[in-house]
Amino acid sequence: MPNQAIEQVNIQEHMGVIYQSLSGFYYVWADGREFVTKAKGVFRHQNVKPIVGDRVVIEENLDDPESESRLIHILPRTNSLVRPPVANVDYVILVMALVEPDFSFTLLDQYLVNLEWQEIKVNILLTKYDLLVDKLGQEQAQAYVNQIKTIYEALGYKVWIKSKEQSFVEQFKESLQKGIYVVMGQSGAGKSTFLNQLLPDVNISTAEISSALNRGRHTTRKVTLYPVEQAFLADTPGFSAMDLPLMGAADLRLTFPEIRSFGQECRFRSCVHDQEPGCRVKEAVAAEEIAASRYQSYLILLKRIRDNQVNY
Repeated sequence: MPNQAIEQVNIQEHMGVIYQSLSGFYYVWADGREFVTKAKGVFRHQNVKPIVGDRVVIEENLDDPESESRLIHILPRTNSLVRPPVANVDYVILVMALVEPDFSFTLLDQYLVNLEWQEIKVNILLTKYDLLVDKLGQEQAQAYVNQIKTIYEALGYKVWIKSKEQSFVEQFKESLQKGIYVVMGQSGAGKSTFLNQLLPDVNISTAEISSALNRGRHTTRKVTLYPVEQAFLADTPGFSAMDLPLMGAADLRLTFPEIRSFGQECRFRSCVHDQEPGCRVKEAVAAEEIAASRYQSYLILLKRIRDNQVNY
């Protein structure tokens, strides 16, 4: 039987990021270009589904520029969120209202526990400052905001205040770093409004605050990453309510930076900073080296973990 010539296909590989997933097609930004790709069948057999934010390797057929490229490899994820489904998130803009609904230290700390667990950097955006001034007066409102800023900026979080007097979007764009950003936070705090200001060409729904939390009602929708300056921004606001991650009491200690730091000086390495003697963390709370509100949040979350009563 005569040898048959094997047709050589001119293939080039590119490494990029999935910025949209739609009907089995994955849209990838790589080497300054957009590619429409289909994933290899092996992913389906391995029960692996590429998601927006994945860093991937794709193959381009140089002999047939009109054909879709093939997604052949997914690089290991540094993290992944469920709502919205985004991988490799570098930064979260955590939106919290000062009033309507009232600010909650415990809710903010629960968000931060989740994001610390995922090793995601967090910037905190406090909204409705003008309404807080109407409620408390300028002096008390500023003192309350200063209290929040003092606690969280000391831990390394950036805290921004959004008011009518500030053009916050321009300030935000100036601070952008290279990476993937997701906006999340409290229901009714203004996540969608903020996203609409950042992405004026994208229609993002804004919901009024309901009297009930309605935490089970989550609208499933596609996520797209849009370029904003040198970053990518997810167009879907995420997590109006956030579950505790599956962790033990020993893990929880690691998600509070100040407790993690002072905890190294406890008498017992296994100290979870509750009832144990010789606890340096409790001493730090008594000496106001750790904010009382933070320690109270820690105890509340510690009890939930121990009782296995995750707050859905």
